[in-house]
Amino acid sequence: MKAHADILRSSTLEALRELITGATPIADVKVSTSEIPEAPRYLEGKVSGAVFNDEKDQDEMRVYSEVFKNFAWSNPLWPKLFPGVRKMEAEMSTGGTISILLACLAHRNRALKNGIHFPEMVIPSSAHAAFTKAAEVFRMRAVRVPVDPITFKVDVQKMKAAINSRTCMLVGSAPNFPFGTVDDITAIGELGILYDIPVHVDACLGGFILPFIDDTHPFDFGVPGYGLSPKGSSVVLYKNKQYLHNQYFCDADWQGGIYASATLEGSRSGLNIALCWASLLFQGWNKYKCHSEAVVAATKKIRDGWTSDTIDIHRLHDLIGKKGWQLTNLQFPSGSQQDKALVPVEGVVESLLADLRDAVAEIKANPKAELDEAAALYGMAEKIPDRTIIQEFAYSYLDACYSSP
Repeated sequence: MKAHADILRSSTLEALRELITGATPIADVKVSTSEIPEAPRYLEGKVSGAVFNDEKDQDEMRVYSEVFKNFAWSNPLWPKLFPGVRKMEAEMSTGGTISILLACLAHRNRALKNGIHFPEMVIPSSAHAAFTKAAEVFRMRAVRVPVDPITFKVDVQKMKAAINSRTCMLVGSAPNFPFGTVDDITAIGELGILYDIPVHVDACLGGFILPFIDDTHPFDFGVPGYGLSPKGSSVVLYKNKQYLHNQYFCDADWQGGIYASATLEGSRSGLNIALCWASLLFQGWNKYKCHSEAVVAATKKIRDGWTSDTIDIHRLHDLIGKKGWQLTNLQFPSGSQQDKALVPVEGVVESLLADLRDAVAEIKANPKAELDEAAALYGMAEKIPDRTIIQEFAYSYLDACYSSP
């Protein structure tokens, strides 16, 4: 498969098959890491998502360097040894997926305590794939509810119809990953109150922007999120300690002593926690607000300039990919996404729109041109009813990522 070979060729870094006998000199280590080719590519502004802070801000990088010196070896599993990290951590998790897994674990455990042996979660079809991952890991059933084809928000009436005696949680996104729309959290919350079912709001991707803009649909608290922090920084909040305790784990009978942990991980890096704390202090409210306004303005400009619904989106995605853009393929319906959570590099929005216009002109001039492998695969994938075939393609891709030739 060509994609497999492309992954294997994508890095020139030599595979390390065994440790060398002696230590590598510091100067050589610096040279080795600086030669990794992909490190600065996202700074060009042509990547969708992936990174949400600006490595070119030297003041910010100096702050992080100081934090690294003080917290590189800290471990919040030992709160008495690292009391500062314990205080910084609070409701933090190690990423958006972990936040979702923890919430699902807590509500699954609550359901089991209440005698529900086969718990279900009702989620929008646009909800993050981490919910279906959680369902697989925790032996739950994820009941997907379609989104409105015009607003791309979950159909609340269909969500209501999906509720039954085994439902242990309702999910809304603020915003969702595929479309960036915010579900009607107030209406979903009313369902939760009506049927006494916990409601989880997923704001892991882009939620940090919502408190700083005015045209969002409000609900009972500002959506939290640790944006502009190093990767591995997220948050999960519960209404009360009773819900939170369903996330906890304790083995009171272990021969190694009483073992208790608040999250799925035991030992974890205190460094990321401290870096997140430092980033919040460094950014401040005003910087977050300016950042959010710039992102929203860029998003509207791209949206207004990207209006065709007749062009083959997979061919368009392929052509602008050849110009260096790394956008995200969507499906059901087909789409291409440019996640602008990072403040755009100067001129990058205009460059994207210009490349889109060129790509559209090329498609119109050659409407029957063959698709390349990736575009053809995505176009075909949506039409294959047996999704396990698509799963095998995805596993082949992951094999390539983990391969060491």
